[in-house]
Amino acid sequence: MTALAPTFVVGHKNPDADSICSAIAYAAFKQLRGELGYTAARCGNSNARIDTILARFHTALPLYLSDVRPRVEDVMVTEVHSVADTASCAEALEFIDRHGHRLVPVLDAEKKLVGTVTASQLAHAFLPQIAEPKRMRQVTSDLNSVARSITAQVVCLGPQPDRVEELFVRIGAMDIGTFWRISLEEGIPADRSIIIVGDRSDVQRKAIELGVRLLVISGGRPVHNSISEAAAARGVSVFISPFDTATTAWLIRTAGRLSPLIDRNYASVNADARLSDVRRKIGQSNAPAFLVLGENGHLRGILTKTDVLKPVPTRLVLVDHNELSQAVPGADEVTITEIIDHHRLGPMATPQPILFINEPVGSTCTIVADLFRRYGLKPSADLAGLMMSGLISDTLLLQSPTTTTKDADTLAWLEAHADIRAKPLAELIFSSGSVILAHPAETIVRSDFKVYEEEEVLFAVSQVEELGFDNFWAHAEPIAAALTALRKDEGLAFAALLVTDINTQNSLLVVKGDTEFIRRISFAPVEPGHIFDLPGVVSRKKQLIPYLTSVLRELRG
Repeated sequence: MTALAPTFVVGHKNPDADSICSAIAYAAFKQLRGELGYTAARCGNSNARIDTILARFHTALPLYLSDVRPRVEDVMVTEVHSVADTASCAEALEFIDRHGHRLVPVLDAEKKLVGTVTASQLAHAFLPQIAEPKRMRQVTSDLNSVARSITAQVVCLGPQPDRVEELFVRIGAMDIGTFWRISLEEGIPADRSIIIVGDRSDVQRKAIELGVRLLVISGGRPVHNSISEAAAARGVSVFISPFDTATTAWLIRTAGRLSPLIDRNYASVNADARLSDVRRKIGQSNAPAFLVLGENGHLRGILTKTDVLKPVPTRLVLVDHNELSQAVPGADEVTITEIIDHHRLGPMATPQPILFINEPVGSTCTIVADLFRRYGLKPSADLAGLMMSGLISDTLLLQSPTTTTKDADTLAWLEAHADIRAKPLAELIFSSGSVILAHPAETIVRSDFKVYEEEEVLFAVSQVEELGFDNFWAHAEPIAAALTALRKDEGLAFAALLVTDINTQNSLLVVKGDTEFIRRISFAPVEPGHIFDLPGVVSRKKQLIPYLTSVLRELRG
């Protein structure tokens, strides 16, 4: 049975508590409904607040996804059949016939890839060589391989049957005197000769007398006891072939070693290579397939031109965001099956219809908790506490302008299932440590970091929540410098940080970037040039972004 491909429930980059908690809760909701394969994930680092929440409700940090861009290993064929480099051509031909492969990987004793062989290479090896008739009789093999190639009945087996040696195939079809005269003229010694003959006892005895390496009786003819006894005494191997003489001769040639035919200049690719890069490479190549190699040259799979057209198994459910600029890298190259969000709609197109729930509420956890309630599913005490935490964090305990009556009603419903009340939980969350004190400036400006595009202008706004502004003022200078570096690194028109005081429900806005844009900000500057006082502003989504958008439109106008 094929394993079920996972569907990752993942929030935005630089996740906040609502992003993490809603991902965990929605994956649990799917599982409670009997929908298997959903895994909570994240695409950014945790912080002190998230760690406090998860520890309180005995929940592990979700799986980290740094990049979901499709890789070769997502679509390659992993059940790879191969042959050993000691195999015979007959074994390779049987392999091709059994599995229908155009390309056969050849491995050494340590299971490392040596090269490949194709059906066309094998066919070319057995084409008649008119200019060199002697080569048409030549086979480099051992007696045991010859026996396997013709499914022989072994009558006598001479010394060293596993010795690989150069042998020549002759057919005893003419008068015995003429036959041996021609053999001598061609200079083929008896101990390197394979003689194929029917039930002609005179040829059989002469071959044994001369000490040929192998005598093959074709057509399944029985061997007289006197012949087998003489062969055993002389050390001559005797096989009985079930096939006619012509077929037996051809099959013996297929017992030749595969090694000389191996193409050691094979096309290969790394299992971790991005599929978008490999598609271009394989499209420009004439190779029938690419060998996928792992560490130390071991074969991990095969990739054909058909494989690169397969649908990628990775599936995503986006929570707490709906813009690709905020999603895990590679989200646009895999299948997005659902979006659960409470933010504005961003530019996104999907190749097929999906479930999209977008509600004007204070947190994504409100939406997920409402789904539990609507479907009559009872969350565990820890799960209810997680959803309370996401809701409280995003609405500042129902004090944010984004708060709705549905948030308040949902919080009350969750309280009834949790083992903690909202107010003490809020105190635990908001006193869980200062982001500014716990991290360097470079990390602070990427805390809850989101990129936006308005009026063809790309900008970013991050947000941290503190108990007062003292910690900020102690680190204002390196934070401003980090914003300048962030703007340059990301190629932004401007970068901003909203520092929110949970106690007073006021914020400071730090902005670095386009001077004309900053000049048009109408809030009172606290420090000339880049820091502004935003009394009563606590919501990035509902208050700050609409204001910044209006400034951009004014500037563009």
